[in-house]
Amino acid sequence: MYLSPRFRAFAAGAALLAASALAQAQQALPNVVILATGGTIAGAGASAVNSATYAAAKVGVDKLIAGLPELSKIANVRGEQVFQVASESLTNDNLLTLAKRVSALSKQADVDGIVITHGTDTLEETAYFLTLTVRTNKPIVVVGSMRPGTALSADGALNLYDAVSVAGSKDAAGKGVLVTMNDNIDSGRDVSKNVNVKTSAFSSQWGPLGMVVEGKNYWFRAPVKRHTMASEFDIDAINALPPVEIAMGYEGVSSIAIDAFAKSGIKAIIHGGTGNGSVANRIVPNLQKARTDGAIIIRSSRVADGFVIRNAEQPDDKYDWVVAHDLRPQKARILAMVALTKTSDTKELQRIFWEY
Repeated sequence: MYLSPRFRAFAAGAALLAASALAQAQQALPNVVILATGGTIAGAGASAVNSATYAAAKVGVDKLIAGLPELSKIANVRGEQVFQVASESLTNDNLLTLAKRVSALSKQADVDGIVITHGTDTLEETAYFLTLTVRTNKPIVVVGSMRPGTALSADGALNLYDAVSVAGSKDAAGKGVLVTMNDNIDSGRDVSKNVNVKTSAFSSQWGPLGMVVEGKNYWFRAPVKRHTMASEFDIDAINALPPVEIAMGYEGVSSIAIDAFAKSGIKAIIHGGTGNGSVANRIVPNLQKARTDGAIIIRSSRVADGFVIRNAEQPDDKYDWVVAHDLRPQKARILAMVALTKTSDTKELQRIFWEY
């Protein structure tokens, strides 16, 4: 087919204009890096009806991104596979590796926001660890899903879309590490997994910070506890985390766990007590001995909502114990590990638990 030189020149010019327009559009979009760690959001079931029985951590980050072409309309996205692990199996070393990578990316001028895909079982712990240790105002968003991508009504795609949208938003800057699940935007400090089989699994007793709907953020409150840039902790200065364990309280509790932890040379024991962090009278002497032998004792509560009041239920001043404020045992452990990299003074530790 013959094309005149004039037409060919016109077509070439039009192609250049289109390429230029595309390049300008891409430059206008935020640059978001997705760090993948595994979990249900990267899971696959045997059939479309398997929403609760499936294999986690099977789909790589490149496939996740390729399966959601809508991302290209809201951000320039690239992915890195940091781990491919079901989150209940993550370790302290994994936490350090991930946080250091997030910190390094946050310092790059060509990165506007960071998303971490994560299994939901320990998502809240990782989000809180990043809140405490990564010194940046850039948006960091942790996201997961309750159903694998192969399931009917899978929630991962929309959760990831929302996470990228929030991570690329200027109005999300300075609000600490965020969690986007089921349209809500929650504080990484406050949010917890409260249901194990519903897409509405994540919530906070203090409520979400906002919502994201069709790529637009709606904010209703801001976090008041210290985080990220206001934190006195810095992942770049932390290379190891001290051992901290959790001993739960329950009817008929024995001292076996507490005694074993104390003998192991543990740095702190989180006591996940009943009610207001209550401690059974028969194990108080064992906790006192553990404290005398050098372990920090931190009273938390297994109750979902509320907070532990100092010198109520137990004379914390007398015993030189610390209370975990509103942090559940698993999050109290995270803060204790981070705080113990700087101090083992109980008064300082109590200040830290009030402020963070």
